[in-house]
Amino acid sequence: MPNFDYEAPTSLASALELLARAGENRPLVGGTDIIDQLKSNRRHADLVVDLKRVPELLTLKSNGSGLRIGSAVSCTEIHKYTAEKGGFPALSESTELVGSIHIQNRASVGGNVCNAAPSADTIPALIIHEAVAHTASASGGREIPLIDFFAGPGQTVLEKGEILKELTLPAPSKNTASAYLRFIPRNEMDIAVAGVGSLIEVDPTTKVVTKARIALASVAPTPVRAYAAEEFLQGTVIDAAVIDKTADLAVDSAVPITDVRGSAEYRKELIRVLTKRTLNICLERLA
Repeated sequence: MPNFDYEAPTSLASALELLARAGENRPLVGGTDIIDQLKSNRRHADLVVDLKRVPELLTLKSNGSGLRIGSAVSCTEIHKYTAEKGGFPALSESTELVGSIHIQNRASVGGNVCNAAPSADTIPALIIHEAVAHTASASGGREIPLIDFFAGPGQTVLEKGEILKELTLPAPSKNTASAYLRFIPRNEMDIAVAGVGSLIEVDPTTKVVTKARIALASVAPTPVRAYAAEEFLQGTVIDAAVIDKTADLAVDSAVPITDVRGSAEYRKELIRVLTKRTLNICLERLA
């Protein structure tokens, strides 16, 4: 591994000052991606700033307004918290899919987001729950809807010296359900060939869908929201025909590539199947 300097600040101000210095400065939380990238020379660092001791990045709490997740909170912590508290089932499911159990104990959702892999499992779940990224830098902070956070494979809109501080998710109504599913060809250590997160809110009296969110993984350079599918689904009473049409529209939002893990057409068919399955799971959870 190339040589680099290492700092482990214990305050957000110190961390931001270090990251703002001249040179190639990299934040580290779990290290499950960045260490491998440094070892393989895919990324370079003059300074690595370990953020695991910064209290502001370790927040995990919920109240009537929603859920706050510090960028250094591990996938395991988030899975356990959301499984116990409820309200965000797709997020609970997706955090249990990030690599092995050992990786989940180290990896953070913030790191999963900032790594910006098109196949990342947690991102569709966060997007359908309308997550907002809160950033911090020496010059201030920004609030960015998560769907607008990604600039390309492995790229985000973060500027030099700017970090993801936390993610906030608004509290869903009682008549809301979500689900996340992916397809992998081998085992839990593999990455998604395709993934779908779905969320629906239903009027308890009329059963009409009042809100729909569908997000796709691994079928475009960045995470995708299936806007046309969402718009069609809203205002309907869901039945098999509605689900079929919604799945077709979700496929239309996908622009996959062909690679060693699957062809573009195969990925489109997976999106169709996974969209149907996640919507049916949502209906079961609302029953």
